[in-house]
Amino acid sequence: PGAATRMSLSFEALHTTHPRLVVCDISGYGSDGPYHNKKAYDLLIQSEAAFLSVTGTPDEPSKAGISIADIAAGMYAYSGVLSALIKRQQTGEGSHVEVSMLEALAEWMGFPMYYAYDGQSPPARNGAAHATICPYGPFGIGDGNVVMLGLQNEREWKLFCDKILCRPELTADLRFDTNVHRLENRPALHEIIVEAFADLTVQEVVARLDDASIANARVNQVGDLWAHPQLHARQRFHTVGSPAGELKALLPPATVNTFEYRMDAVPGLGEHSTAILRELGHSEAAVDALRAEGVI
Repeated sequence: PGAATRMSLSFEALHTTHPRLVVCDISGYGSDGPYHNKKAYDLLIQSEAAFLSVTGTPDEPSKAGISIADIAAGMYAYSGVLSALIKRQQTGEGSHVEVSMLEALAEWMGFPMYYAYDGQSPPARNGAAHATICPYGPFGIGDGNVVMLGLQNEREWKLFCDKILCRPELTADLRFDTNVHRLENRPALHEIIVEAFADLTVQEVVARLDDASIANARVNQVGDLWAHPQLHARQRFHTVGSPAGELKALLPPATVNTFEYRMDAVPGLGEHSTAILRELGHSEAAVDALRAEGVI
C-alpha cells in the first residue's frame, strides 16, 4: 500500500482531474490496520487466512497447488471494477475499488470459519478426503490409477454397497450404518473399498459408479488435462502465435452466446511500446530517445 500514492497515481490524485475514472488497488492486507505495511505473498496469505489449517494431512498442513490468494484477490478486483462501472453508468462518477488478499481468501474460507464459530471445532485436515462426509475421497485401484468418489446420502450408500462393492451386507454393519459412524471408522471403510477395487481397472470402477449415478472423477495428472476429452469436445483449446512459435491456449471459461473471444498472438517484448507511448501523447522524437537510452 502507498506505492500508487508515491507515484501520484492514487484515487484522490486522479479523481480531481478524471472524475469518471475507476481506480483499483490490490494489497496484501489493506490500506490501514496493524498489518497494512506487512509484506504479503500468496503462501503467507494462505497461512494468515487459516487455509493451511484445513488443507493437508492430519500430520502436516499443505499449501494449495496454485496461487489461490493471488487469484482470489484478482477475481474480487474484477467483480469490484465491474460493479464500479455499472455505478458509473448510473451516476457518472468513478469509484475507488480496494481489495486485500487476506480479505479475499477469508471470504473463501467461509465454510470452515463458521464451522469453528464461537470456539467450536474446525474441520480436521484429511488429505484429499472430505472432512465431514464419508466415503468422499480418493481410492486406489488395481491398475495403479486413483478415483475420487463421494456419497451424499444413505440411499447412495446402499447403492454403493450393492452395485459398486457387491457387499450388500455392509448396509447393516453398525460401523457404517450412518455417516457419523462411517467417519468414526473411516480407515476400516477405506480398506474395504480399496480391496474391492483391487482387481478392477479405472474404466471398470468409473463405469460402475456412473451406472449407479454415484458422483466420481478420475484423479488426473497435469499432463492429462491437456488431453481431457471434455475440453476437446467443447473445443476449449485454440492455437495462438507467439515469438517462440504457435502455442495452445485455453479460451476464457465464460462462454457468451453473443460474441466469440479474440485469441490474438502473444506479443513480443516491447512490441507495442511505440504505439502505446504515441497514444499517450509522446512525440516520435521522445519515443526514439527512450529507445536510444534503453528505457524501451
